[in-house]
Amino acid sequence: MTEKVKVVTLGCEKNMVDSEIMAGLIHGRGFQLVDNKEDATVIIVNTCGFIDAAKEESVNTILDMAELKETANLKALIVSGCLTQRYKKQLLDEMPEIDGIVGTGDFDKINDIVDEALRGKRPILVGNPVFNYDADLPRLVTTPRYTAYVKIAEGCDNACTFCSIPIMRGSFKSRSMESIVAEVANLASQGVKEISLIAQDSTNYGTDLYDSFMLPTLLNKVSEVEGIEWVRLHYAYPGFFSDELIEVMATNPKVCKYIDMPLQHSEDSILKRMRRPGRQKDTRELVRKIRESIPDVALRTSLIVGFPGETEEDFENLKQFVRDVQFDRLGVFAYSKEDDTPAARLPNQVPDEVKEYRANAIMEIQREISNIRGGRRIGQEIDVLIERYDGRSDVYIGRSQFDAPEIDGEVFVSNGKLTIGELAKVRITHSYEFDLSGEVIA
Repeated sequence: MTEKVKVVTLGCEKNMVDSEIMAGLIHGRGFQLVDNKEDATVIIVNTCGFIDAAKEESVNTILDMAELKETANLKALIVSGCLTQRYKKQLLDEMPEIDGIVGTGDFDKINDIVDEALRGKRPILVGNPVFNYDADLPRLVTTPRYTAYVKIAEGCDNACTFCSIPIMRGSFKSRSMESIVAEVANLASQGVKEISLIAQDSTNYGTDLYDSFMLPTLLNKVSEVEGIEWVRLHYAYPGFFSDELIEVMATNPKVCKYIDMPLQHSEDSILKRMRRPGRQKDTRELVRKIRESIPDVALRTSLIVGFPGETEEDFENLKQFVRDVQFDRLGVFAYSKEDDTPAARLPNQVPDEVKEYRANAIMEIQREISNIRGGRRIGQEIDVLIERYDGRSDVYIGRSQFDAPEIDGEVFVSNGKLTIGELAKVRITHSYEFDLSGEVIA
């Protein structure tokens, strides 16, 4: 009997790419991939272990899937990803429901793990955390056919005091440019038009392989692939954001005028304790330079509130920084005390209720800013990637180059017959809190 396998993905887009590779390998092995968990004889839970909430979700999902051994057809439950890399012993000791474990550096051995688990063994493969896949590995893309994520590097060397990613993913390792471009070409041949480049630290790309910051060159090479219309950059570390990178983003028409640049905080004393590069004056100067060179740019950032030692004055200054800089998009995390990180040992830990209050207060400020900045698009003519049709409202819904999949706003388009997965020229007529609407330009 052919085994039926379901892959459950938790966490970020980088995890999703890992799952897509595992799915490609499983499909190539001859197993049947299924969507319905009740049909599955094998389930792989690809976990996230970044913060406490993600770890809790991963554990709960594992337990939920394990119940299918009693209520459905499940024979083997495999756990992969960041949680296994970091907590292998605890998972094995405390969760007998798990039939096999594979870490973040060994996804290409997933078929061996499944085979052994089905034979009644309890395979464990958790070694080097860095998995550097290449274009030859099979991959079953789960995003809509017109958009895909491509990992350009693994791991991280920045050693921020709050972050456990180097523990789970290892040191920074770039993929070769040839491998990335080959993968993008393959995706384009399948109809993909939008490529989102991702890494833990994308601006550091190439320093280990080529002894130079090669992200500008990579952006140009990816944009030259036939069929690719948009190249989107995620997780741009501010300390390595060069003038050359700004120039490429300003002048290359296929590179989205969209910058996702996690800053984490504004105050120098906290940035120092976080072990982040630069200081607030450097950030303000970088934002000024970016907006001067790319006037239409959309800037997204993420912040951490409640970091150990964050005072009321620090928080008030952070709120003023958000008001001053006026990011188009902004996300907030309440600081999570992570095992084995330097920040977990710092004094003056902030109470959870204070962290939550501060996160909500920042988002209230940002809602008003996003509404104002969205209003500046009214009257503009922009390209919109059409993603779906709402028959009840008789509108098409898509995204502009200023909005990333899943996390940002949408554009509601009327007055036209459009094609899903194609770009349409739209004149913006209205702005909402995070969304826009407009009409097709005939």
